[in-house]
Amino acid sequence: MKRYLLLAVFLAGCRLFVLAVPVAGTVKDNKGNALPFASVVVKGGVIGTTANNAGKYILNLPPGNYTLQCMHVGYKMQEQEITVQRQGLEVDFTLLLQELILKEIVIGDAEDPAYGIIRQAIKKRSFYKDQVNAFQCQVYIKGQLRLRDYPETILGQKIDFADGDTGKNKMIYLSETIAAYSFQKPEKEKVEVTSTRVSGQSDGFGFGSPRYVTFYDNNIQISNALNPRGFISPIAENALNFYRYKFMGSFTENGRLINHIKVTPKRSYEPLFSGYINIVEDEWRIHSVDLMLTKKSQMELADTLRIEHLYVPVTKDVWMIHSQVVYPAVKMFGFDAKGSFVTVYSDYILDPEFDKDYFSNIILKYDTGSNKKPRAYWDTVRPVPLLDDEIMDYLKKDSLEIVRRDPRYLDSVDRRKNRFTPLGILIFGQTFNRQSKKSSFSYPPLIEVTNFNTVEGFNINFGPTYSRNFTENRSVSVTPTVRYGFTNRHFNGDMAARYTFGKGRINSIALAGGKKIFQLNNDNPVRPIVNTYNTLLFGSNYLKIYEAGFAEIAFTRGVGEGATIKANISYQDRIPLSNTDDTYWGSAKNLSRRTPNYPVELVSENFQRHQALFAAFTVSYRPGTKYIQLPERKINLGSRYPMFTISYAKGINGVLGSDVDYDRWKFSVKDDINVRLAGMFDYNISVGGFFNNRRLEIPDYQHFNGNQMLVATEYLNSFQLAPYYARSTTERLYATLNVEHHFNGFLTNKIPFIKKLNLHLVGGANAFVVNKNNYYYEAFGGIENILKIIRVDYIWGFGNQGFQRSGIRIGFRGALGGN
Repeated sequence: MKRYLLLAVFLAGCRLFVLAVPVAGTVKDNKGNALPFASVVVKGGVIGTTANNAGKYILNLPPGNYTLQCMHVGYKMQEQEITVQRQGLEVDFTLLLQELILKEIVIGDAEDPAYGIIRQAIKKRSFYKDQVNAFQCQVYIKGQLRLRDYPETILGQKIDFADGDTGKNKMIYLSETIAAYSFQKPEKEKVEVTSTRVSGQSDGFGFGSPRYVTFYDNNIQISNALNPRGFISPIAENALNFYRYKFMGSFTENGRLINHIKVTPKRSYEPLFSGYINIVEDEWRIHSVDLMLTKKSQMELADTLRIEHLYVPVTKDVWMIHSQVVYPAVKMFGFDAKGSFVTVYSDYILDPEFDKDYFSNIILKYDTGSNKKPRAYWDTVRPVPLLDDEIMDYLKKDSLEIVRRDPRYLDSVDRRKNRFTPLGILIFGQTFNRQSKKSSFSYPPLIEVTNFNTVEGFNINFGPTYSRNFTENRSVSVTPTVRYGFTNRHFNGDMAARYTFGKGRINSIALAGGKKIFQLNNDNPVRPIVNTYNTLLFGSNYLKIYEAGFAEIAFTRGVGEGATIKANISYQDRIPLSNTDDTYWGSAKNLSRRTPNYPVELVSENFQRHQALFAAFTVSYRPGTKYIQLPERKINLGSRYPMFTISYAKGINGVLGSDVDYDRWKFSVKDDINVRLAGMFDYNISVGGFFNNRRLEIPDYQHFNGNQMLVATEYLNSFQLAPYYARSTTERLYATLNVEHHFNGFLTNKIPFIKKLNLHLVGGANAFVVNKNNYYYEAFGGIENILKIIRVDYIWGFGNQGFQRSGIRIGFRGALGGN
């Protein structure tokens, strides 16, 4: 049934295209100023369009008589009757500001009339939210972002857009998309992109998600990057607790009385809108909105975000959004940008019959060839005319792209950009690109390459990476690593390579081998850079390492929607190492903290040289995983459901001289739950143990990732005050729990000064239990979002044998990260 419906729509569209005559014009106010993104619709139908930034519109109609309605938020609607014949028609509109009629207010009334209107709108909110069970419509999206200013350099790197334009005012992004959008209750969505275009990127895919933001929702989720808590609608169930309302007057449109209401937050630094909302009298539905978000709305990244919505009747009783315009403005690191993203919804079909399998885990699909449409095609189907500078941007950047495909040009650009910089060498590392070969070379910074430990002394561990993309789905990377200890005068070298391939689902094969330094806990809980600082200044040498000649092969494959398998087999010839360097720059009394290069809390001596052959198999599954389908690959968008992972590892005895013999298993559940205004709740729960523990060495134990240094480790996979090896186990059963709640501004937005800094509370607990003689618990509370990247926690830890400890941990996003 669904395919016949689409065929009918397609044939009707073809007939309309053949017979259509362009009706074009300009929309201005009574002072002659253009009204950007005004809506022009055919009265009584579902056909319509939206003007561009300069107020120019175009509407293709077959011959006949029509009544056009032109609307813009804050202006009086104007109608014009037209007759379309065989030649194009020019129809201009001049809109007047709405003449608002104030209600008579009895002296002594304590409440503004707006509150009564809003209460009625709140009562009808759920009705209008659920009024339509299913619909389909055509969508046009145009997004553009312009720079108003930018710095000459950032972190020592010169800013160069390679467009031959030295001006500070320039367009940096322009895209268009045409798609079909389908919806069915409760939350089934599908977007099928038929055409998309990005200025200067012939292989690019434009902004293709016609996010149907509706203020009938209690909580408006615009983007997690702006605020994962979302924003409270002015007609939410509890909106009267958050907003002040003022009746500004009313106006008449199509025989309906529309109430114009000013919306103001009661408190700053709450996730609230400010601006205006128009409510239809008696029906209590939304007519239009013009609302703004600012930094005082607890918004991240953007400085301001303005949203305009205009609803139009689709049937006598059903109104749907006709146009949505979002205006972002951003000032960050010297960059000053503004933009507009306009979405036009048209050709609504209410309650279509969808095939049973129409909706799937593909919620956004780009048709093959959707980004290959010629310019002439766009000139005929585009419902919103381009501005002159947008036309020039397409012409200029599309021409530049042809030039940029020349290998000689690409090589000249790379030579100019691929230069060593002091910050890159010391702190950030660098990546050098060879665009003509689709390859890159990257190296780590000196602060990661040079470290100290008590076994090797000062050492270098240099591992550059060479990568090359053969196609969008096939790539290879190779990382040779050399390591040298200046005190033990020992050299190690190894190489790792990865080949990635697959259409739709990504698969990979990884190979590695050589001689390498491993931590006794192969999960690497101790960061070498933090250990260097701690060992040299405070005496404690928590990094415990061994040397091994090794070989490993791993295979990863996506086997189904949300499911991945991984299999690997490894061989290690493990060699114990001893301390050779007692360099120490701190107080002599702390030198007693130095311990041998093995966990004295677990064993009384280091292990003997031995060989280990072991294999592992892991299955991960996340039900309900959603995807974006590109012609050559899929992009995982995550799921509302948890990630389930089960793994099994086998120590293989007697093969290649292997001495180990064990069977280990683990099952885990992990998720992050957005509880909207209350914040984000994350958890990671696991159980595991050993079926067989006949022969294990220290690296084969089940270790619980502890942390005895100031810098936090990975929050949901470690225990911030636990010793590294004291509670490692080979028992048959253990369980772990990591939970934390990010308040994301909830509560702190009510504390003076704190709310202006946009600091967020965080709290949670970690625990593992082996048996009554081996357990550990910790609880923590802290503040995050300090300067956007820093988090500080105070932690209380408790364990068996009377263990008690409290302390501070500092986390960073990025290289030192505990996130």
